[in-house]
Amino acid sequence: GLARAVAKHNVTINNLLPESFDTDRIRAVTAAQAKSRGISEDEAWRARIAGIPAGRLGDPLEFGAACAFLCSVPAAYITGQNLLLDGGAYPGTF
Repeated sequence: GLARAVAKHNVTINNLLPESFDTDRIRAVTAAQAKSRGISEDEAWRARIAGIPAGRLGDPLEFGAACAFLCSVPAAYITGQNLLLDGGAYPGTF
């Protein structure tokens, strides 16, 4: 609703909805999960990636590029949208 209300003022409001991206934080969390489960970090990494149809985590540069696009002039007509950045992990549509 807010996105529609401010669109006439050339204001766009969109959401970037990231899943797992290859960051230091995800690596630390995966290492901690491996330790708590008594498995190798490689096993924990494979388990994390198993649910992502793209077969990998997102690259932070991909997130930055998506953000830069939504903030750019060519995206000025896009408003009130949710952009999933999840490598196809969300099962809502087929």
